Amino acid sequence: MLLYIHIPFCDSKCHYCAFNSYTSLHYLRDKYIKSLCRQLIFELKNLPKDIIKTVFIGGGTPSTLSLKHYEEIFDILNPYLTNTEEITIEANPNSATLSWLEDMYGLGINRISFGVQSFDDEKLEFLGRNHTAKMAITAIQNAKKVGFEHINCDIIYDTKLDNKMLLNSDLDIIRSLPIDHISAYSLTLEEGTKFFDKSNVRVEDIDMANYLFHRLEEIGFYQYEISNFARTENAKSKHNLGYWKYEEYLGVGAGAVGCIGGKRLYNHKDVNMYIENPTTYDYTEELTTEDIKVEKVLLGLRSEVGVDKNVLSDKELIQVNNLEQSGKIKFKNNSRFYSVDFMLADELALYILE
Repeated sequence: MLLYIHIPFCDSKCHYCAFNSYTSLHYLRDKYIKSLCRQLIFELKNLPKDIIKTVFIGGGTPSTLSLKHYEEIFDILNPYLTNTEEITIEANPNSATLSWLEDMYGLGINRISFGVQSFDDEKLEFLGRNHTAKMAITAIQNAKKVGFEHINCDIIYDTKLDNKMLLNSDLDIIRSLPIDHISAYSLTLEEGTKFFDKSNVRVEDIDMANYLFHRLEEIGFYQYEISNFARTENAKSKHNLGYWKYEEYLGVGAGAVGCIGGKRLYNHKDVNMYIENPTTYDYTEELTTEDIKVEKVLLGLRSEVGVDKNVLSDKELIQVNNLEQSGKIKFKNNSRFYSVDFMLADELALYILE
């Protein structure tokens, strides 16, 4: 089982960010952690002690919280971490100080994910980031100094500023740093963000995306999902792989989502409402067999996980055979099939499931 913990606090709101995060609620941090711990106890009390395979602490900006907050969380979690392979925490370069990184590593967190987005100061300002390239480089170097072996760096492409020179400059810096994982995301314009309805800020360029992916491979990052690249097998995000393999997961915190026993569980998104009601869900969703099949196909084709052909109907298998003959998918052991190009995954899924 996977465990996701949501921290909704941020120092500033980036222009593209649609996550459940807030810059004006820091005064609620202590209360929020108390309620989050209440939910953790509620969710874990009847589970085996060795059930948690991975933990991911995301946000928001988890690095806005101090050691005392995480000590409260890990006091509850530690008995359940006997079989845990990976514990990831997200951080922003401006708040991930050397002492904070030492504290997180001391808790047993063994993977860190930095929201860098670019090493170009002009692009960082354009995106509304509150750090500089120098701050990002220092934070990554400090994480390695502290002892983190697995360091992810988020980057964003498809902005109006992007060109080969800028991307290559970012990649040169990435290659020089102790980063073993890259998450590369296309800029999206989502409702409720500063960038929404500003179509001029985004330039969708499939050739530029393919160039970026090719260059990442050239500098040693292997693509194993549409947005994720790892230097080694061990550098892959075990937590994200769990999602793509359709493993069960718990979601703890405001707006977090869990999926257990074919039922999706949605926590209250409003922070104050969550604080008052951490052990009741906002709503639940029963997943049908068809829902699960669709999600397995979508997730499998977007990643190296692939799709078990046995979940499909005879009609859908005919579509799969058509795609194999046209060279768009490949089979392994005649039981699972895989997309040859992850960028075509959604298209392929729609064709198979039409």
